[in-house]
Amino acid sequence: MAALVLALAIGSAVLFYGNLDKNQPLTAVITHHGELVDTVVLPHLKEEKLLQIDGEYHLTVSLRRDGVQITQSDCPGQDCLHTGTIHRSGQSIICLPEQVVIRLEGSGPGPDLVLG
Repeated sequence: MAALVLALAIGSAVLFYGNLDKNQPLTAVITHHGELVDTVVLPHLKEEKLLQIDGEYHLTVSLRRDGVQITQSDCPGQDCLHTGTIHRSGQSIICLPEQVVIRLEGSGPGPDLVLG
């Protein structure tokens, strides 16, 4: 029985991790109120790109080859500003009051371990 459980666990891991495309460049995906705003391939940037997001609140997103951060926001709490720069696949910045989500995808350095 233990061998069956182990075989299923290994098989699931191979299917999950084997389907990840390791050749995709690190990409920032920005959504606002659930709608795609922009997709930016970070290694292709030659200089910093600033993205303005306006709604009830105003945010400025800075995209660079080495990472993404929100550099200005007038939302309450400003947790999105305090997140700092994200630079690894799987990381995200969320501005809950303005419903902005920025997530990094691709083959850039990913998390060492995911629990849960």
